[in-house]
Amino acid sequence: MVFVKKDKINGDSLGTGRRKSSVARVRLRPGTGKFTINGRDLKEFFPTDQHQQAVLQTLARVQQTDSVDVVVRVAGGGLTGQAGAIRMALARALCSHSEENFQPLRDDGFLTRDSRMKERKKPGLHGARRGTQFSKR
Repeated sequence: MVFVKKDKINGDSLGTGRRKSSVARVRLRPGTGKFTINGRDLKEFFPTDQHQQAVLQTLARVQQTDSVDVVVRVAGGGLTGQAGAIRMALARALCSHSEENFQPLRDDGFLTRDSRMKERKKPGLHGARRGTQFSKR
């Protein structure tokens, strides 16, 4: 089941990804491999190799690292959540870009939503699960 989302004005492929409390919106257009996140370069936005690889392995899986330009808007959460959200959004945008990308990305788990979220605080407790400290006297 492939959902094709294209920009009506200039035909960019669109994708939205979420992880934890982060939300990423990705635009793909034919280009030379330029990667921009919130107006900054990829290496400037994600200084660690781990986060850069998490984002770039999606493009590497379908051999399109130098054939598309990527523009990302991401908000919320921390760096790891944002990297995961961008990874999913990029995979969805690649499926909109070309339907033949769907199967390899699905097989490697790039299109699967990581549903782990922070558990909410319950009334009468200090956090989600931590109760009050017991005092015998």
